[in-house]
Amino acid sequence: MPIPTNFSSPIRMSAKERAFSQIQRWIIEGTLQPGEKLIDAELAESLAVSRTPIREALQLLEVQGLVSMHPGKETKVTNIEKDDILKMYPTLAALHALAAEMSAKTIQSQQLEMLKELNFQFSKAIETAQPYQAMEFDEQFHNLIVDTSDNAYIASFSASLQIHIRRFKYVFLKQQVTATVASVQEHAAIIEALEKHDGEAASAMMKQNLIRPMNELHALI
Repeated sequence: MPIPTNFSSPIRMSAKERAFSQIQRWIIEGTLQPGEKLIDAELAESLAVSRTPIREALQLLEVQGLVSMHPGKETKVTNIEKDDILKMYPTLAALHALAAEMSAKTIQSQQLEMLKELNFQFSKAIETAQPYQAMEFDEQFHNLIVDTSDNAYIASFSASLQIHIRRFKYVFLKQQVTATVASVQEHAAIIEALEKHDGEAASAMMKQNLIRPMNELHALI
């Protein structure tokens, strides 16, 4: 089981939280491949924790659907199915489109400036070939709009979907820059629509921003 040694561990976290965060990241970015067997003793040694927080972290990851545990047998990273893309992305697109429409009514100048800065950082991460950072800035951009919509149900369902979409998104962002710069332009268009308080335009562009990469990613995998 290939486990990197040159990673930075989060600080001010419990052993379980640290293990959960790092293993989740390894799964999302593909360091731990779909179908790969997870050995708690090896993970514990690599993360410098006991096996108990590793097992607790794996249980949380199983709840998220990222690993499958079979007590007494084995624990594996769950497989990702290509056609799941066509189920998850449209659902997330509908949620985020609604969030954009609602946010257009109440968004403030400070929040707009934050969106512009996030899109700038997103663009910079793509240009410097930092796919994980790009994914995080992209999610922060979308999540800020979700938060601005002030709808707890959108936020809850969105967070659940994003856990799985992250695995696909990381594959997408690792491709050539030309395949992802369109997202930067779409973000700018969303910001422009929000500045004009045009909920319909913001909603339409938000859908495009998620459906376009869905189609490109589905063709790529």
